[in-house]
Amino acid sequence: MKKILIIGGNGQLGNCFRKLAPEYEDRFEFDFTDSQTLNIIDRDQVSDYFYDFKPDYCINASAYTAVDLAETESEKAFAVNAEGVGNLAEACAENKTIFIHISTDYVFDGETNISYSEDDFTNPQGVYGASKEKGEDLAMDLQPKTIILRTSWLYSEFNKNFVKTMLHLFEVKEELGIVDDQFGQPTNANDLAQAVMNIVEKETKTYGIFHFSNYPETTWFNFAQKIADFSGSKIKLNPIKTSEFPTAAKRPKRSTMSLDKIEEVYKIEPKYWQNSLEECIQILQKS
Repeated sequence: MKKILIIGGNGQLGNCFRKLAPEYEDRFEFDFTDSQTLNIIDRDQVSDYFYDFKPDYCINASAYTAVDLAETESEKAFAVNAEGVGNLAEACAENKTIFIHISTDYVFDGETNISYSEDDFTNPQGVYGASKEKGEDLAMDLQPKTIILRTSWLYSEFNKNFVKTMLHLFEVKEELGIVDDQFGQPTNANDLAQAVMNIVEKETKTYGIFHFSNYPETTWFNFAQKIADFSGSKIKLNPIKTSEFPTAAKRPKRSTMSLDKIEEVYKIEPKYWQNSLEECIQILQKS
C-alpha cells in the first residue's frame, strides 16, 4: 500500500484531505502532520521523519497565508513558504517521494487582461507572493518529480476563509462595502483536494506547474453577492474600489489563471465556482 504524507493536516486544505481520506484507505495509508508533529523549517527533523515514514507522496498543504502580516513578518513568511518547502523537496528527492506542492495566483502581478498560463512571467507584488514564488523555485530545483498546483481564493467549511467571514458579517451588519475591481477565481478547497487525489491515482505523471481553480473569473463583490444569495441573507452589499479599502499588501488586480493545461494533461475538469459555493454553504448551514 502506498503512503501519502500530508503536511499541514489541520489547515483548511488539510482538513479537506482528512474528509477525503476514508474513500482511499483501501489504496493509500495517510499520515497527517501539523507544525507540532513536523516542523518543516527544521531540515534535520524533516529528513528524519521521511526516513522513518518513507512516503510515496508528500502533499504540502501548509503555508504562511497572512498576506498583509507578511509585509512585516517577511522572515517568517519566507521560512515557511520557501525554506520549509525546500526542506520538503530535498527530503522527497532523497527518498524517491513524489512532491505535490500548493502555490498561489499571488505569484503574478495581475496587470493583464488575459488569463495567466503556467509559463507566464511571475512578478509578485508583496512578500507573501514572493515567498511562494521562491518556494516554487526551490521545489522544482531540488526535486524534479514535483507537481505544483497554483490555486486562488480558497474557501471551504473548514477554518477561516472569505465565505465564513462573510456569513458571520451578514449576521451582524446591515450593509457592507466589498471590493469590485479585483478579479480572480474562487476555489472550494474540497475540489482542490479531489484534484490532487486524481493526480495521485494517475499511473503516469507529468511533472511541473499546473493551475487549478473553479471558474469562471469574478470579483470579490460578485462572490460576496452569491454568498448572500445562497445563504438567504438580505444584507445590502455596496461595490467599492480597491483604493477605498487599503491593505498593507498590494493585491493582484486580475489574477485569473488558464485551466487548459490540467484539463489536457490530467483530464481534470474544474467546476463552476457558483455550484461549489452553493454546496459549501449548504454544508455550513447544516452544521
